[in-house]
Amino acid sequence: MFSGIVESQARVLSVQPSEGLLRIVVERPAEFTDLRTGDSICTNGVCLTVEAFDAEKVTFALGAETLKITGWSAEQLDGAMVNLERSLRFGDRMHGHMVSGHVDATGEIAAVEDLGGSVQIDIKTPAQLLPYVWKKGSWAVNGVSLTVNDVKEGVVSVCLIPETLKRTNLGNIRAGAHVNLEIDMMARGLIRYLETAGPLSSVDRSAL
Repeated sequence: MFSGIVESQARVLSVQPSEGLLRIVVERPAEFTDLRTGDSICTNGVCLTVEAFDAEKVTFALGAETLKITGWSAEQLDGAMVNLERSLRFGDRMHGHMVSGHVDATGEIAAVEDLGGSVQIDIKTPAQLLPYVWKKGSWAVNGVSLTVNDVKEGVVSVCLIPETLKRTNLGNIRAGAHVNLEIDMMARGLIRYLETAGPLSSVDRSAL
């Protein structure tokens, strides 16, 4: 589980295609001093498992489902800068929102507008995600916890403050780029309940 507060950016040093998956080798941030094999690291919004590491690099395997949802290829990943966040520890402060690292879909950057100190990005969002996104709600974009400014005609707008621009790869985002999207898990649970259980019964109301 993650918070959507990116700790570091790192470069993908190499990509190693294998049957049915890709292995990526990523720079190890200096502050990641507590890594262990099997740890979960949110990488551009995707929960990846540490396969191996040394003082300079970390290796992850990307399975078929991850490649299908993100659309990642060896060409896209090689040399790319990715956002990294270690998993939460019980007792830590919660600064973003609950992020699982299970990307739902990708969106396309429709526009990037400099607002003088902050930047607004407009994201073309797949129709199946729109019921889970609302003004002032939360979602994760490339693993970054962001507040939704507006939702209009299939486009979701968010505002990036200077710290986000400096700390994450969204600071270099351009129109036409694709980003990983994860909807709010509480919204997912609520809508799933309504889809399967129908209108609330009197018993259900008494339990709320």
